[in-house]
Amino acid sequence: MARTHSHRRGKSHSTRLASRHIPSWVTYSPDEITALIVKMAKDGLTPSEIGMKLRDEYAIPLVKPILGKSITKVLEENKLLPPIPEDLSNLLRRASRIQAHLKIHKGDRKSIHALELLEAKIHRLSEYYKELGKLPPDWKYSAVVAQLA
Repeated sequence: MARTHSHRRGKSHSTRLASRHIPSWVTYSPDEITALIVKMAKDGLTPSEIGMKLRDEYAIPLVKPILGKSITKVLEENKLLPPIPEDLSNLLRRASRIQAHLKIHKGDRKSIHALELLEAKIHRLSEYYKELGKLPPDWKYSAVVAQLA
């Protein structure tokens, strides 16, 4: 798979185990895991932070083989899912950091280009989530690059 905005290939990465069986060292029941997920979501953790905390502190490597559903499905059933999907909100947060940088350093052309690419990615992802129904159809991201020119 090639990278989005360059002509390079992606870097190699580690992969999960092929086995989908519940590991023998997991002692938590599905109800306890669901309660942990709901508690962590109420504390303000994102789904990926919940997954890392379950992996690191509770020795639960994957939730899906145990519960039969993902962390986001559990949050959706308990009405704790954030209004904007996590990957889109991370991109929006990154864009706001670049915008704050550009307010101070107006001549930073490399950051302006990075913001253009990031806003294109935000636009593509928001269109995808509108088609899925995870974002309202009238949701719009206001481009800052157009204001800079």
